[in-house]
Amino acid sequence: MACGCRLVWHIVTAVRRPTAWVRGQVRAAVVAVGRLATGLATSAVALGTLLLAIVVVLPAAHLALRAVRSAADRERARLSRWGPRLPGPGPVPAGLRAALSDPFVRRELAWLPFHALGGFLIGVLGLTLPLYAAEDLTFPLYYRLLRPEDGAPGVGWWWRIEGLHDALLVALTGLGWLVLAVAAGPLLSRIQAAPGRRLLSPPPGSDLSLRVAELTATRAAALDAHAVELRRIERSLHDGAQNRLVAVTVLLGAARRALGRDPARADEILGQAQDAAELALGELRTVVRGILPPVLDDHGLAGALDGLAAGCAVPCRVEVDVAPRCAASVEATTYFVVAEALTNVVKHSGATEVAVTVRRYGDRLRVAVEDDGRGGAEEGLGSGLAGIRRRVEAYDGRLTLASPPGGPTRMRVELPCGS
Repeated sequence: MACGCRLVWHIVTAVRRPTAWVRGQVRAAVVAVGRLATGLATSAVALGTLLLAIVVVLPAAHLALRAVRSAADRERARLSRWGPRLPGPGPVPAGLRAALSDPFVRRELAWLPFHALGGFLIGVLGLTLPLYAAEDLTFPLYYRLLRPEDGAPGVGWWWRIEGLHDALLVALTGLGWLVLAVAAGPLLSRIQAAPGRRLLSPPPGSDLSLRVAELTATRAAALDAHAVELRRIERSLHDGAQNRLVAVTVLLGAARRALGRDPARADEILGQAQDAAELALGELRTVVRGILPPVLDDHGLAGALDGLAAGCAVPCRVEVDVAPRCAASVEATTYFVVAEALTNVVKHSGATEVAVTVRRYGDRLRVAVEDDGRGGAEEGLGSGLAGIRRRVEAYDGRLTLASPPGGPTRMRVELPCGS
């Protein structure tokens, strides 16, 4: 019996391993298609910028350099979403000579033709492969709509289609295109990103100064967030627990004075004092939970967010994949971000549904909150978004918000969570 169970276990393990490998390859290919598509978009911007830089007259050369910087910043943002962050420089120095002597500008000018030409061609090739695969795989479904002399789609234009057997052969070539797309997609995306990774990173010797400036800004944000949190705790204690405890003190004094004259009245007052003490305890418990929710320790981030979703007035869908668990401070920040975002959705969006997605990618934790409300969310209008940004940036994270009028509203947060 034991040998039979061991044999079944080995068979299941042998089947699961290739299945997991295939699933990983397909997922890598899908991610690569997304990278190639966004790379094609930035390469199109780079190509237009290259043409502008070529045809622009000398008096407008500084404008062309600023356009190059804008295109390079787009590529830096794209690469930072898919891997290690590429810090960007400040504005282009004033004056053509000063701008051309800037090492960032020189590296961006060297990057521009690589990405404008090579990145564009690689992006087109990488997106053509899955399109050919989809076109050929579905050919048996629509080949009757074409004339036999029209041939097969894509590169099979010379192939005369006489019947279903020819259409099935075309579908087999679609499988070949699909295998090629899965195998070559990740490689093409890495090749497309290589010039940006090499040339758009800070020049040697400038990493330290950029990092110092970045840490100075994040330290200031951390201090601001800390001060805001202290003010929130002080306000909660002052308006809640402190008032309750003052009421307890007053009631105990009244009960003491009434004890000799009217014991029944004293007992009633003591009951009121007990109720006030229990309310004060509840207020203190609420403040403590706001500092570091115990539900994170008890049920983990997934359980804590499920609890937030269950208490949300708007139907909320939660998807969490954070194995292995992140540090407690990261989970607390994520909990705060989602709690504040759901509060904003309920108060301001008029949404009928909200989706929360939390996933870990290596050493980064990505949080997405999206609702189908009216949109138009802006920082500084009392919506709590400024507080979310302070808290995120204090942890050296990033927040992006897209909320066009009419919706939907999409908030993306990325936090470092270690390796």
